[in-house]
This record gives sequence, C-alpha cells and structure tokens, in this order.
Amino acid sequence: MSQLKTIQDDGLPSWSPRLAVHGGPRFLQIADALQAAVVDGSLKPGDRLPPQRQLAAQLDVDLTTVTRAYDEARRRHLLEGRGARGTYVAAPKVELTSILDLSMNTPPPPEGVDFDDMLKQGLSQVLMRADNELLMAYHLGGGSDSDRKAGARWLEPMFGHLDPRQVVVCPGAQAAIAASILAFTEPGDIILAEPTSYPGLRAAATQFGRRIVAVDADRHGMVPERFEQACRQHKPRLVYLNPTLQNPTASTMPERRRKELASIAKRCNVRIVEDDPYWLLADAPPPPIATFAPEQVVYTSTLSKCLTPGLRVAFVLIRDPHERERFLAALRSFALMVAPLTAALATQWILDGSANRLMEGVRNEARLRHRMARDILAGRYSGFGDGLHVWLELPAYWNSSQLARAADSEGIAVTPAEAFATGSETVNAIRISLGSIKDRGRLQAGLQRLSQLLARRPESFSAAVV
Repeated sequence: MSQLKTIQDDGLPSWSPRLAVHGGPRFLQIADALQAAVVDGSLKPGDRLPPQRQLAAQLDVDLTTVTRAYDEARRRHLLEGRGARGTYVAAPKVELTSILDLSMNTPPPPEGVDFDDMLKQGLSQVLMRADNELLMAYHLGGGSDSDRKAGARWLEPMFGHLDPRQVVVCPGAQAAIAASILAFTEPGDIILAEPTSYPGLRAAATQFGRRIVAVDADRHGMVPERFEQACRQHKPRLVYLNPTLQNPTASTMPERRRKELASIAKRCNVRIVEDDPYWLLADAPPPPIATFAPEQVVYTSTLSKCLTPGLRVAFVLIRDPHERERFLAALRSFALMVAPLTAALATQWILDGSANRLMEGVRNEARLRHRMARDILAGRYSGFGDGLHVWLELPAYWNSSQLARAADSEGIAVTPAEAFATGSETVNAIRISLGSIKDRGRLQAGLQRLSQLLARRPESFSAAVV
C-alpha cells in the first residue's frame, strides 16, 4: 500500500493513500497508511488532511469508512482537529520515533480479537472455578490432570486423540529443550543440528557442556545422507530439528524428508527433539516427525509463538513412560513447575475455544503481514506466506552483520545470520520478524526503510560519529 502527497490550489498538502484489494479493512488501511506517512516523514506535523467527504470520494469508499479511519488515527494520537480549519497531523508521540523492532519473533496482535477482554474473561473463569489456594501452591511438575488433558486437546490437530498421561506441561519450549539435553545426554556429548538453528539450542548446550555439530541442510532441511554419516561418525544421542517454518529460514520440511530422518534416527538409535512451535500457523503442514518415529521423538509445541509470549506454557509429547520420567526429573532440577495460574489460564482458553480463536486471528494477521513484506521487499522476499518471520538473503555488497549495524543506526532492529549459526560457516542473510511491531503502519514504515537501505551500497552508508 502506497500513498500520494500533492499540493492543493491553496498551497497546502493533500494526502491520499492507495488501498490494497486484499489488505484488510479499509479504515485500518487508511489509518495504517497515515501512520506510516508520519513515521517516514512524508506527512509532517501541521500538514492538513483532506476533509472526510473529499477523501471518501477520492478513494471511492463510504464516508463512514473514512470517519472510522480518522477516529482510529486520533486514538493513535496522529491527528488533531482545529475546528472549521480542518484536521491536521499532530506532533509525533515518542513511540513514533522509537526503534522499529524486526528482530523479535512474537505473534502479531490479531485484528478483531479483544485481547484485554479475553484475558479478563479467562482469568475470571479460572478464579471462579479453581481452588485459589492450589493456584498459589507448589506442584510437582508436569502439569495437573486438567492441564495435560488441555495439552492433549491442543496436540490433536497434529496427532489425533492422545492419552493425556503422555503429555508433559513445561514452562516454555526453552525449558523443554534444556530438559531434553539434561535427560538424554551426558557432558561432552554431541548434539546434531542444522547449520542455522534456533539460538536457544546453542545457549542451553553450551551451558550444559555439550557440543553442537552442524549437519548439512538443503532447501528441504537436514540432508539424510549427511545425517546418517554424522550419526556413525560422532555417535550422538540427540538431534535437534525444527521442521515446520524453521527458525530462521522459514522453510518447511516435506513429508518424505521427515520419514527419511525418522528412519535414520531409529536405525542409529538417536533421539530427536522436534521443536514445532509453528505447525498450527502453517498452511497444510506435513505430519510431525513424531508421527513416523513415536518412541524416538520428544515433540514440543509452545503457546508462546502462536498465541502470546506471556503464556509460558509448552506441551511436550513423550510416548515412553520411562523416557517421560527421565525428562521430568531433568525438568524439575531447574524448573519445578509451570506457574499454576498461567497453566490454568492456558487450559481455560484451550477448553473454551478462546485459544483457537486467538490463534486463527494471529494466523490471518501474519499472512496479511507477509503480503505486505512481499510487496515492499519485492524480489528480495523469500518467505512462504505464513509464520512469523522472513529469511532475507542479502545482495553480495552487504554482509549480515554490517547490514544489521547499518539498520540499527537507522532505528531498525534485525537479526543477522550469525545469531543462528551452529557451525563455523554462515549464510549471508538476516531474519525479519513480522509480529513484534504492533501497528501495521509502523511495520510498513520499517520494511520500507529496510528496503531502501538494502538498495544502497555500504560505501554510500555513513553513520554519525560523536
């Protein structure tokens, strides 16, 4: 979505956005475009906006749409009315000049979902139905019976009906990864992973004295022949895979590759930690690897990446009861339990349908933002239309660390490829997260500024020296 700024006969600027056919509600498109214009400086404080009827006629929308758009812009403190003189761009607030964070992978706020009301209603139901003393008490870990049932319900789209006793409730996916490392490896052991993987794996492995060995990957994920070769060479006990909308590359491993890796893991007696936070956000993803090697896989699905980061709850599926006890013992060594109130809220939302409504809103918002990124980044966009992030391979004249520093100096935060490297070699790319900026207008401004930066060569970039 772009916008035009022209000069009227009276010498004052007249602003008009271009609306996208599939860009969502038009009143929000107008408000987002106005905010983007303020952020990028094409509209300045004191610029006069066209009268509502005039703008409605220009855009071929009804007057109510423009009225709602102007009301939304006022709510964001973008506009101010000056009586008969008209509507003007207000002085920018602090948040308009703050960092545009494209580095943190969080779910975007979904349109049409009143999160505040949902939170209040959920907590109200929890407090009304639960024993409040239990909500503030110690628990042994692994989740209550009702929490495990909610976990089994959450995992049904991936696996169908599950025995809730096979589900462990964890305080987030990072805790599940750490517990898996502690439970199934020893100090000095090797863990296999793809060359670019979730940084939390490397952090946990380093803290526990384990070593990560990178196994070659192609566009479909870890290469089976290389995996089997690494298993025979290094005798690993664990391999980490993030097969759906992989963080950071956003690629999804096809079913055939999943079956091949599962078969090798069984043959070489290597456990798989399948970290699968984005399966429910993906468009028709293949079955999890755990489907093809049920006894071989520790499968983790977190709510933080598809609902909200503050909901630190992950569900871990471990079929073998002895393996499950080992995992629980490791987990209890550093995280006795999920906060009972948080677990109860997650359970309430899953069982009453709120979680699915919120996730559907996140999914729709993410896809809309991917369309925005595709339009703005044009030939550089290499996303897959869903998920929370884009893996952007850079032109040869930029390297990822250099680009990240240049972006930071212009108020944009991105994550360079080095942050995800498990070996000595890295690709020349950055990860762009699409959910951490709440307002679409600010996201649009950030992507536009990033696109402009990518088009410039480093020699034309100069940072201020103080």
